[in-house]
Amino acid sequence: MRRPFVAANWKMYKTAHEAIPYIIDFAPRVESFTDIDIVIAPPYLALPALAETITNKQIEIAAQNVHPEPQGAFTGEISLGMLQAFGVTRVIIGHSERRQLFGETDTDVNAKTRAAVAVGLTPIVCVGETLEERKLGRTLDVLDQQVTDGLSGLSTGDIADLVIAYEPVWAIGTGSNATPNQAQDVHRHIRQKLRLEFGNMAASCRIIYGGSVKPDNAASLSAQPDIDGALVGGASLDPISFAKIVADSRPAEL
Repeated sequence: MRRPFVAANWKMYKTAHEAIPYIIDFAPRVESFTDIDIVIAPPYLALPALAETITNKQIEIAAQNVHPEPQGAFTGEISLGMLQAFGVTRVIIGHSERRQLFGETDTDVNAKTRAAVAVGLTPIVCVGETLEERKLGRTLDVLDQQVTDGLSGLSTGDIADLVIAYEPVWAIGTGSNATPNQAQDVHRHIRQKLRLEFGNMAASCRIIYGGSVKPDNAASLSAQPDIDGALVGGASLDPISFAKIVADSRPAEL
């Protein structure tokens, strides 16, 4: 059974000073949840504050982006080594906003993913179709291409530790989201694609859903057999809301 995984993507919200009271409020709400991976991805400048404030070791820190090169003349960028110095263990790669607003390609995603894996950071690789692509019936073709090109060169062992986030671009920040059945169909397809590319290790890869995840739909999404958790945007900015999503994404009691 795959361990559930829930990540908060704060995007360009919260200063370092705002991050501290958030964690002080949030951490006690989830301290008893030892059956789920909890990750928070703040803006870069809040990483040190979170690293110093978090005492609950089951809450991990992720970065929202990274440059694939270890160092160099790349003004405004940040390296994997710099992230690791602050205790970062995971990194979001290829988020739809990076693709749509900053022109990142599958080639860029692949370079960052391979670089992260090489230094021991776990990538959270985002894939997803736009509304236009969905209307044209190209959803599965787009996802197949993103998976093939974005994960090219990885080994079967790399895939076992990878997290893939399916985030339909048309559902991000819009208040609309795929129904649990729609999301499950896509997640199942992604897992089948992984199996074709990487064999049986695809069964261990966690695939999470991102796209207007909220406290009122987290449980129904996570109940699907191929949905292993959530990548949460706006609803993660409130500690009470995010704690509820984490709680509802935990394994069902037997």
